[in-house]
Amino acid sequence: MTYQFRQAETADGEHIWSLLQEAIQRRKEDGSNQWQNGYPNPDIIQKDIDQSQGFVLTESEHVIGYCAILINDEPDYERIEGEWLSQEDFVVFHRMAIAKEQAGKGLGKLMMQHIEQYAIDNNVLSVKADTNHDNPAMKNNFEKSGYTFCGQVYINGRPRKAFEKVLMK
Repeated sequence: MTYQFRQAETADGEHIWSLLQEAIQRRKEDGSNQWQNGYPNPDIIQKDIDQSQGFVLTESEHVIGYCAILINDEPDYERIEGEWLSQEDFVVFHRMAIAKEQAGKGLGKLMMQHIEQYAIDNNVLSVKADTNHDNPAMKNNFEKSGYTFCGQVYINGRPRKAFEKVLMK
């Protein structure tokens, strides 16, 4: 399989939203309250794309994964119940989702490797992210990818498990 990780384009928006709708439904079927309150939505995805923060994983030009990547842009991470591994610049990723038909193929881990390379390419050696307490697939991705659980943060008043990985060049 030939996978490509690239910046999302406006033409990808409809495919990204379809993929995220699947992920929202899967979270609901799993009994999770994550992504059940109107977030994410098409406006957020368009904003990601417009600000060059949206990224897609493709297979033969077909969008099969999505995430938003930002640098030093998560104010809620300043207040952690616990402690980050580093206080340096960091990449943060949000809204990561893999197409339903691609689940279980290790593509979440592959996307995280691309995110880490993005960080290194931008001279940033820390990647931080969070997930809902009831998202075992994402917590498993963090564990398999060498991330350390650092504590709890609150996003929009909701508790989230916070993880970090310090990278080597």
